[in-house]
Amino acid sequence: MKPFQIIAFDADDTLWHSEDGFHAGERRFVELVSPYAADGIDVKAALTGVERKNLSILGYGVKAFGLSAVEAALTITEGRVPTSVIADILDIIYRQLTAPVRLLPHVPEVLAQVGDHYRMVLITKGDLIHQTHKVETSGLAHHFTDVEIVLEKEPSAYDRIFGKYGVPASEVCMVGNSVRSDILPVMALGGTAVHIPYPLLWELEHVDHDEHFAELASITELPAWLGIA
Repeated sequence: MKPFQIIAFDADDTLWHSEDGFHAGERRFVELVSPYAADGIDVKAALTGVERKNLSILGYGVKAFGLSAVEAALTITEGRVPTSVIADILDIIYRQLTAPVRLLPHVPEVLAQVGDHYRMVLITKGDLIHQTHKVETSGLAHHFTDVEIVLEKEPSAYDRIFGKYGVPASEVCMVGNSVRSDILPVMALGGTAVHIPYPLLWELEHVDHDEHFAELASITELPAWLGIA
């Protein structure tokens, strides 16, 4: 058994599906807005550009996506977009906010197995209300001693969390799907990280790196990697 005090888990696209909902929303946005955009405009790229611009103001999550989508629709079409399209965009957002949590395969069993041997913490980023709702309705909250919802997953945020628990980063293992958010910041502090890719990754989560870390095909491989299978 690997000598960690804490196993920390990301939530979105590590424990439950998330990015597929955003991708569906983006595709629908392109369908709705393209008829009103000037020729030659890459509607999807324009939306991503607005999201990038707004990241430091709006942060992450469905609400941030929704505000950026409305702004992008107005900007791309130079105000020609009808109110019916704006209403459709808002409907996309409300549907995402109220959608039930869809767990990834075998997550409850793996968490139960890991929890028999380690203290487990959930660390996620995004909108406080929506992320809290997802945690509470997922049926997984009881597996974790603590839940941390942060604005940004950067080394200082992880350092603050680990410091609050009185555990050095070297005794923490972070499990997540995003190299940019879940893996590199923890490794920068001297911690261990396990990458479990999700089939979809938001453009703004892509990062170039030279780091080497463990990568598993599925969360089902985690107990064996930890030496508890």
